[in-house]
Amino acid sequence: MSRPPLRIVLADDERMVRTALRVILEAEPGLEVVGEAATGAEAVSVVRSLAPDVVLMDVRMPEIDGIRATEQILATMAQPPRIVVVTTFENDAYVYDALRAGAAGFLLKRADPDELVGAVRLVARGDCLLFPAAVRALAASHAAADGPTAPWVARLTEREADVLRLMATGLSNHEMSERLGVGPQTVKTHVAAILSKTGSRDRTQAVIAAYEGGFVMRKS
Repeated sequence: MSRPPLRIVLADDERMVRTALRVILEAEPGLEVVGEAATGAEAVSVVRSLAPDVVLMDVRMPEIDGIRATEQILATMAQPPRIVVVTTFENDAYVYDALRAGAAGFLLKRADPDELVGAVRLVARGDCLLFPAAVRALAASHAAADGPTAPWVARLTEREADVLRLMATGLSNHEMSERLGVGPQTVKTHVAAILSKTGSRDRTQAVIAAYEGGFVMRKS
């Protein structure tokens, strides 16, 4: 039995951008664009109504921006979609705020079609879409490099610390499994423990916490 297609909503105030994204995504098997939105407020309404699997969310939109829209979606849906923020500049302060708000990762508008499709599939299966160098630079600009170490750091086991370091480099669960020589389920167990100890919604927020909490070097 074939799997149902991944359902996607596109949120961007430029119609040409939405059209281009739709053409790229719907040319791929197993992907379906089920809705579009031109403003942040419309994005919240459309996503609540259609309950997609993935949302591609522009960070700069009228009415409310992509950050506020992301916050509202995640706060009001029992099973929210995975949200990828789309931006022109990787060092945009909006990107960091969106990641802190709960976005699963970010994608540059200049990404090629293969990167776009890969990003959608990646976040849909629960991994985070991060670019370590960019996240490190963003964290350095938002958190003091000499700030105090978060209390949760001392509560990590040695293996959980290993997993979090690898998460911060952008590795997927499968890649971490191979690197550490353990089974995928073991990695998932460690990730779950890390999320609990850092108070994070998902892997992306855990990586942000790793930088802000002094676990990972924040200097770019």
